[in-house]
Amino acid sequence: MRYFATRLFHIIAGKYGQLVLRFRAGLVVATHLALIIAAHLTAFVLRFEGDIQPPFDLMIWRYVPLVLLIYWGGLWVYGIQRGLWRYVGLHDLGRIFWASLTSSAVFYATVHLLLGRTEYPRSIIILTGLLSGLYIAGIRLAVRWFREWLQIVAPTARRILIVGAGHAGELLARDMLSDPSFNSRPIGFIDDDPVKRKMKIHGIPVFGTIEEIKAVANRLEAHEIIVALPSASTATKQRILASSEGCTAPIKILPNMKQLLGDPVSLQQVRPMSLEDLLQREPIQTDRQELHPLLEGKTVLVTGAGGSIGSELCRQIASYRPESLVLFERYENSLHALLLELRAAFPAVGVLPVIGDVTVPERVAEVFRQTSPDLVFHAAAHKHVPLMELNPKEAVRNNVLGTRVVAEAALVAGVDRFVLISTDKAVNPTSVMGVTKRIAEQVIRGFNHRGRTKYSVVRFGNVLGSNGSVVPLFTEQIRKGGPITVTDPEIKRFFMTIPEAVQLVLQASVLGQGGEVFVLDMGEQIKIVDLARNMIVLSGLVPGKDIEIVFTGLRPGEKLYEELFDESEQVESTAHEKINRAVGALPSADFEQWLDQLEVNLLQWSEDELFLQLRQRVPSFTPTMPQRVS
Repeated sequence: MRYFATRLFHIIAGKYGQLVLRFRAGLVVATHLALIIAAHLTAFVLRFEGDIQPPFDLMIWRYVPLVLLIYWGGLWVYGIQRGLWRYVGLHDLGRIFWASLTSSAVFYATVHLLLGRTEYPRSIIILTGLLSGLYIAGIRLAVRWFREWLQIVAPTARRILIVGAGHAGELLARDMLSDPSFNSRPIGFIDDDPVKRKMKIHGIPVFGTIEEIKAVANRLEAHEIIVALPSASTATKQRILASSEGCTAPIKILPNMKQLLGDPVSLQQVRPMSLEDLLQREPIQTDRQELHPLLEGKTVLVTGAGGSIGSELCRQIASYRPESLVLFERYENSLHALLLELRAAFPAVGVLPVIGDVTVPERVAEVFRQTSPDLVFHAAAHKHVPLMELNPKEAVRNNVLGTRVVAEAALVAGVDRFVLISTDKAVNPTSVMGVTKRIAEQVIRGFNHRGRTKYSVVRFGNVLGSNGSVVPLFTEQIRKGGPITVTDPEIKRFFMTIPEAVQLVLQASVLGQGGEVFVLDMGEQIKIVDLARNMIVLSGLVPGKDIEIVFTGLRPGEKLYEELFDESEQVESTAHEKINRAVGALPSADFEQWLDQLEVNLLQWSEDELFLQLRQRVPSFTPTMPQRVS
């Protein structure tokens, strides 16, 4: 029965839909007039219990024009004819009530006081007002109910289980029910509030708590699970994801409350739940007003522009309308792709692609002379820990000597600000990559106060989705059907999103007055095995069943956990609540001499000699495993 009703509705809508839309205004007016006449006639029938005697039988028709004029005028004054019937709500019903009440009062004043027709029954005036409001509201509710009923019974509609029976969940369900174009229908709510248990919202029942998501989703044969909790904490999102483990239905989520402030809740805003939603801290926020005078109209140079951090730096910097943005990159493919993207997105910004290597002083100096940058963001570095363990000399050449080359060029060119991007692996390093970044920090701090350039360092942890990180690796392993390889069940890392990391770098460029090491308050470290499990669940698969997790053992240079501050460093707060300052001893007086010796002897030294030199310069450097020849 329902299927045939649905098919009949779609056939009629398809055949006459355009005709109805073309004459919609006239049809609305005609319908309202017909309902007003019906209310007028019904009022007489009810008043006289169906037996209308003279002179009232003539009075019915004599006053029809006046009834239509006044009651339609009331609807017009309150704008009732402009509302969409399918979206009727309490606001619309309230306006219909006031329109009917006002029209009844005007009709009474016109007939009894102005025309002096006191024989016209007052009870009929009251009934006409009540019935006209009831009929006009009723037809709207009937249209809305019918459309929602068709949406509920539609055989092809996706079955949606909504987590959260609050305001956002109610608006989301209403959006699905009122708009068939979404082809989705709510089949149930999940909510921890015991008061809402076994209640119904728009006829949709509330079934159980977050811990019951999997059982309810399977029982109701849900096609999707949508989390409608814009203010949910990370812990709540973790609970939802853990409770959904084993569900084949994908998990989607509404944006957070701040993102929803400008727009009402809508199914169009729903997106797949991502790892960013599960970060165990609040996202960092920066003061964009402070960044405009720093970047707008300036020439900004970014080394390593084609990398994950470098490319996002370029995107965000371009949004502040610099006069020129210099992309310094050694790999032409990534540089070309970024160039096309920036020129399309920011046509008013002068984007200059430069191919070069930070370890070649002549090329770096030439670029600085030609572009005269005001700000430099040094993101170029070798960062892959296992590869740098196998190639320690190249790590030193790029991360240490390359940083020195760029810093010297900035000093000579009179750059205003220089920001080095560092890593938490530089703290108590156990890897070649970590110790070279720690020495690079010392290089930058040593350059401060040697000229007008203000040198700063930004230190942060892993970024989600960066090239070579675990997220793309796990994604590819899941795509292939597993297994996911994790080095150790206890290994932990700090995580942030790439945009957040770049926001921190830009904010540090504002805070930096020279010689600082800025560190983000990154919250708690996340177990990599938990990250792997979350990625499997977000893919709609079951850990240990669909995708196995295999532990392979720590790799050379790898630590079980990372640190943000060295024991020798003092932690100080800054003007930004999420950014701290690491205060430590400046490089020793012989540091520049040691760098000169390093540059001259790098190729001649054996790896054992190189590691001895690195340990002497950074005493906290403790290699975790014997090194192999590069």
